Amino acid sequence: MNCFNIFTSKTKRRAKSSPELRVERNRSKTSTTSVNSAGSSSSSRSIIELYKERGHSLRKFSYSELRNATNNFNRSLKIGEGGFGSVYKGSIRHRDGHGDPLVVAIKKLRKNGLQGHKEWLAEVHFLGVVDHPKLVKLLGYCSANGERGIQRLLVYEYMPNKSLEDHLFSRAMPPIPWITRLKILLSAAEGLTYLHEGLEVQVIFRDFKSSNVLLDENFNAKLSDFGLAREGPQGDRSHVTTTPIGTYGYAAPEYIETGHLKSNSDLWSFGVVVYEILTGRRAVDIELPQSEQKLIEWVKQFPVDSKRFRMIMDPRLNNQYSHGAARKVAKLADSCLRKTPEERPLMSKIVDILRHTIRESELNDVSEMTSPLPLPLPEPSTRRMARVA
Repeated sequence: MNCFNIFTSKTKRRAKSSPELRVERNRSKTSTTSVNSAGSSSSSRSIIELYKERGHSLRKFSYSELRNATNNFNRSLKIGEGGFGSVYKGSIRHRDGHGDPLVVAIKKLRKNGLQGHKEWLAEVHFLGVVDHPKLVKLLGYCSANGERGIQRLLVYEYMPNKSLEDHLFSRAMPPIPWITRLKILLSAAEGLTYLHEGLEVQVIFRDFKSSNVLLDENFNAKLSDFGLAREGPQGDRSHVTTTPIGTYGYAAPEYIETGHLKSNSDLWSFGVVVYEILTGRRAVDIELPQSEQKLIEWVKQFPVDSKRFRMIMDPRLNNQYSHGAARKVAKLADSCLRKTPEERPLMSKIVDILRHTIRESELNDVSEMTSPLPLPLPEPSTRRMARVA
């Protein structure tokens, strides 16, 4: 689980891939929950107001409970590291004390980290309000000030199969089959649709990327990390103005340039992840030749309707995918990556297209799937896989 990894590089491996977007000037002036959803009336309630109504379902843990749950935050139980701090696998008792302990993921704020109370609070507020099977569930939190200093922790449902990023780019993981990739995309799209269109207040995720798509034991996908989420624009306002924050390679270019945040900023990020799933390449990989380091620039050399398109497909798929479905998904990605934000489709439209594509792919016989080529395609730098240190 990669948590709160916007502002600082995390590891040697991370430094080789997507560098962080460092344009967080005057962050203290950015409102955490500034406005209500687009097109809503002035009487619509804010996230803070909704949290006061619904947040009582979150469990408040003591620091000692979570320390015991992780065997004093034992390094052997650490499952992730990010700008926020470390994530540990732990087990907690149910509120009523009955039943088997519940396995959870516990995220612990790094005391001297660049991300802190503001992001922790945003995550509590947003995840205390939202409720959807395609979003990782926040079970509770810990906020304690004592002799050990300020302690801020979050407790989530445990996602045993780590992140989409881990499975796409780590050679230690088996490749994800084609249909499973499509279903992961669909789940992520359903989660974003709920945030954009299914709440009283529109929520802009603002940090959609493969490391924030977590997978359960059956490879069902859920969105995680809401520390950078924002409410959408209110009434006739077209956007929310914020200091641009996000991960380089995923953030929408118009948002980086202007600070104008809209729900279709998430669409751009979604399009980038679609191409990551198709190609098995990172959004940015500085280990590749300079002309290939930026994924979205590189794929432009292989248009969807050209014979060269198949050159971008992830070699780890071993040609076991539907050509027609792959082209349809790439066209969907291209629609998300349109330069003019207003020309990008709604997330609900993307959900419809993906559902139809999955049905078509599942109906295909083996004979309709791509058969292995008699001779392998050339293996130039365009076919290189990103290496994991």
